[in-house]
Amino acid sequence: MEKVLITGGNRGIGLECTKLFVENGFEVIVVARNFSDFPYKEHPQVRMIEFDVSKVDEIKALVEEIGCVDILLNNAGVMNSLPYDAYPEDKKENLMNVNLYAPIEFITHMAPLMMEQEKGRIVTVASVAGQIGHPDIWYGVSKAGVINATKSFAKILAPKGVVINAVAPGPVETDMMHVIPEARKQAIKSSVYTDRFAKPDEVAKAMYWLAVESPEYINGVCLDINNGAFPR
Repeated sequence: MEKVLITGGNRGIGLECTKLFVENGFEVIVVARNFSDFPYKEHPQVRMIEFDVSKVDEIKALVEEIGCVDILLNNAGVMNSLPYDAYPEDKKENLMNVNLYAPIEFITHMAPLMMEQEKGRIVTVASVAGQIGHPDIWYGVSKAGVINATKSFAKILAPKGVVINAVAPGPVETDMMHVIPEARKQAIKSSVYTDRFAKPDEVAKAMYWLAVESPEYINGVCLDINNGAFPR
């Protein structure tokens, strides 16, 4: 049974990814801070690990504990929607740790294990914010970094059989939506083709395709999932 590691696989897009991989026969390792309402608690294919990915310096030990997986999904993320000139240092640090440094750490320590077996797939959640900017400056910066890291790692890992890509969704109907001001929500909806936000399962299906089904020649790519919001 192939293994997939999903950060933030307990809710939103991550939970939809967990569902897809379980349904398709994978062993799923979910890393998250809280499993209180996680619907797969008793599922025999699912292993839960309580861990805060903002603790970047502990990720190496976590990967050593888990061992090699076939697929890594860097999904965990946070957004604050705060003005750049009134951004508490602790929130800035937490956001950058979760959104950018943690994915890089997971890749850094999981990639050598994948290269040893000369196969592996990695998909990281970026955002349209990393392409067109965002009122939450640090959120946009973190997601731009994810896109660049994906392309940079692809140059290093591809010759060893590891395929790494990212997805860049527009706003998705998850808990994160509550931090977006209503006026901005309406502006976003008016800029897309179908006057709605993405659904979590739509992003999860794209991630599953990149992780399992896409040709290996699709490597170092950031797949846009924004329904026409880019480039505006």
